[in-house]
Amino acid sequence: MRIGQGIDVHAFKTGGTLVLGGVIIPYPRGLEAHSDGDVVLHALCDALLGAAGLGDIGQHFPSSDPTWRDIDSRVLLRSTIAMVIEEGCRLVNADITVVAQEPHLRPFIGAMRGYISDDLQVNADQVNIKATTTERLGFAGRGEGIAAFAVVLLED
Repeated sequence: MRIGQGIDVHAFKTGGTLVLGGVIIPYPRGLEAHSDGDVVLHALCDALLGAAGLGDIGQHFPSSDPTWRDIDSRVLLRSTIAMVIEEGCRLVNADITVVAQEPHLRPFIGAMRGYISDDLQVNADQVNIKATTTERLGFAGRGEGIAAFAVVLLED
């Protein structure tokens, strides 16, 4: 068994599209990033890569490479799981926590789980997503950005 954890944080920007877990969330601000800024998928990619001993997302998809500019992070997730599978590992489960004061994410969690489980080629019950606030404390509480934390268990 192999455990990996990933964390990602992005600041809000004026305008743009907010994408979390592959789902477009209706909100007046997007996240500042080289790609689409999907903190959920970025944290998950880092957790998968870490568990498989394959480094981190910046190593495989560097922001200095224009190839990854504005890319859909689901493409990164599918590439990441392919690397993990090539290493001989299989996902047992993933647990993800999104930290955001707003927007309210509960209505979108089912769709996020669906996209993520499809991309990882696993059952939806192997992917758990939770959303929480920081009770208006810190950068997330002030509405400056969103963070995501992911933990995965792989079997090799």
